[in-house]
Amino acid sequence: MLRALVLAALPLLANAEARTCLAVSVNDGDTLTARCGAAGSHERIKVRIAAIDAPEKNQPFGQRARRALNELCLHDMAKIYRRSTDRNGQAVAGVECRDEDVARHMIAGGWAWVYDGATELGDARLYKAQDVMRDARQDFGETRQRLCRGIGASPKL
Repeated sequence: MLRALVLAALPLLANAEARTCLAVSVNDGDTLTARCGAAGSHERIKVRIAAIDAPEKNQPFGQRARRALNELCLHDMAKIYRRSTDRNGQAVAGVECRDEDVARHMIAGGWAWVYDGATELGDARLYKAQDVMRDARQDFGETRQRLCRGIGASPKL
């Protein structure tokens, strides 16, 4: 029984370990591509930042969100804490750039919001950052509603 519990927990422990990678491109406000491993034998991984959603490049504020993520991560080392893989084969991960939680940074700047379908108990800090940002920018809720209507989503405010 104990052996079964230990074996069941191994994937969770493996996912909790950080990989330090170079952020080589930013696709949009919640996705980047990183190069991991030694030169000559590295792998490129596309990473969807866990627990947030940002406008797509062609949506209002999409280019600004992409620029904000560019300024924080592009050509810097990123710590990637893989949580899962999405339906498109992308890694879904917590990411830190310059010792800053990228999800929290993007939410606090108003460039992303908490993705309600992918949060965990540990992500309560993201909701707090969103509340603080919302109080500072009264138009946030209206902007988010408008963006979500355009993509067919239904956000909780």
